[in-house]
Amino acid sequence: MNTRAAFALVLALSALTGCKRDAQPPKPANGDYAVQTWVLPAEAGSVAPDLATAPGGRVLLGWINRREGRRNALQFASYTDETGWQSQPRTIAVGNALVANAADTPHLLATPDGAMWVQWLQAQPDDAAGYDVVLARSRDGGMRWEQITRVNGDGIEAEHGFASLWPDGADALGIAWLDGRAQGGGEDESHGHHAAGAMQLRANRFDMSLQRGADAVVDARVCDCCQTAVAMTTRGPLLAYRDRSDDEIRDVAVARLENGVWRAPKTVHADGWKVDSCPVAGPALAAAGNAAVVLWYSEAGGKPALRLARSADAGDSFAAPVAVEEGEQVLGRAAVGIDARQVWVAWLRERPQGQTLMLARYAPDLSKKLQQLEVATLGARGMASGYPKLAVDAGGAWLVWTDVVDGAAHLKGARVTR
Repeated sequence: MNTRAAFALVLALSALTGCKRDAQPPKPANGDYAVQTWVLPAEAGSVAPDLATAPGGRVLLGWINRREGRRNALQFASYTDETGWQSQPRTIAVGNALVANAADTPHLLATPDGAMWVQWLQAQPDDAAGYDVVLARSRDGGMRWEQITRVNGDGIEAEHGFASLWPDGADALGIAWLDGRAQGGGEDESHGHHAAGAMQLRANRFDMSLQRGADAVVDARVCDCCQTAVAMTTRGPLLAYRDRSDDEIRDVAVARLENGVWRAPKTVHADGWKVDSCPVAGPALAAAGNAAVVLWYSEAGGKPALRLARSADAGDSFAAPVAVEEGEQVLGRAAVGIDARQVWVAWLRERPQGQTLMLARYAPDLSKKLQQLEVATLGARGMASGYPKLAVDAGGAWLVWTDVVDGAAHLKGARVTR
């Protein structure tokens, strides 16, 4: 598969300065949450956003700045409610080999030692379809990015991507990614798996000096180009991904890293969705304590659906899923978050009149939908709207998505509070 060409966006950039968010709207009298505009510092033409919370109440926004005739630039900015945007956007990496992809976006992470980490895709010079997962670390909160390495150490011209990051202690990082080194067929001699040309799900650990551990093969046969997701539970990081059976059943599975060992993967729900090509629709995942929620898209039974399931035991088992939405208007691009009061779900809906970004809140046990609202109406169509990103904190939720205005991509944001 060569999904990168399908999703590459060549768009013009124009200047846009970073702003503090708009004033708070009146609080709803009924206890519901309300949406307000969150003005972002990304220039026009920016794509592939990422959103993460960090210590100190910070929100990290990352994106790729792409302009025709110019090299791609990976950038980020930091925000707090008290001070707004803390600086102008900072550039992490620049280059024509830096891959801009709506489905396989960069990821940011801040660890307790004050360091920042970022992952992105880098094209391989001798293979038009090949690319590597690149990891960088900044010791000074993002001012300088002098430590860089390739996550996949195979040196094989193949596809590697769709990574997920998690903190491993105070100053190290865990990372999982899709690895195509075995897709040419044969045996992966380093681990003894007969992959029969399958995409693998691998994971590793990098310390503060970017020294790598030993790769673990979490699953030797997974869907080729669906996003992975990870969340921290009290029993260790829980990893969600779209599995792939020998007869092309591509249901969502989870695996947990516990005491340094990856537990055997388990299917979240036996949808039985059989599809011969990758749907480019990976699961979303969030956790708090031992509670974990997985959100995923399925067309099992011929009906598009967005499904949400909860685990009370850190992913050992999941209750029967609830249907967030069903029907042809449902797109397989969604995000999920969790806090002490609720579970948040964001998704894109497409109707003849255009796309809308939806948001819903559920009771912690998913027994009741607390609220549903329309966040935005989009000018983008099809894959131009990318994949929305969601982060939650004690005050509510943050949302970022891609829209198209006057033919150019723009990142849009919203803050959802009481």
